[in-house]
Amino acid sequence: MGTSVDKKIPRGCRNNNPGNLRRSNDNWQGLRPVQDDPDFFQFEAPEWGYRALIKTLQNYRREHGLRTIKEMIARWAPPAENDTAAYVRAVCTEMQVPDSYVPDVDDRGTMCALASAISRVENGTGAVRADVERGWELL
Repeated sequence: MGTSVDKKIPRGCRNNNPGNLRRSNDNWQGLRPVQDDPDFFQFEAPEWGYRALIKTLQNYRREHGLRTIKEMIARWAPPAENDTAAYVRAVCTEMQVPDSYVPDVDDRGTMCALASAISRVENGTGAVRADVERGWELL
């Protein structure tokens, strides 16, 4: 009975993984001890998922040299799996910036806004800003 109700909650929210980070060999802080979703990480609380989302975006800049929103989203949501152009438009519309915008990956407000916009696209619902900000504080 609880399963049908749970299915109505977006997967990223059920997993406390608002960015829907795919499972990998990364050993993120705040992971649930049991990872029973075969495809996506599951975190103990939303703030841990937001922390992972923000750190991933920061690493896109630092390790991969991606600068613009468009470049970051193209890696985050590749065209093989997503309508990347629509994803970029949605994030940029929410943030009220052009796709050429270069976010300051060390700025709390900017990164919380970007994480919130990604969460909205991934889950179809607005982020709880307090969860996003707690994620930033965990960096």
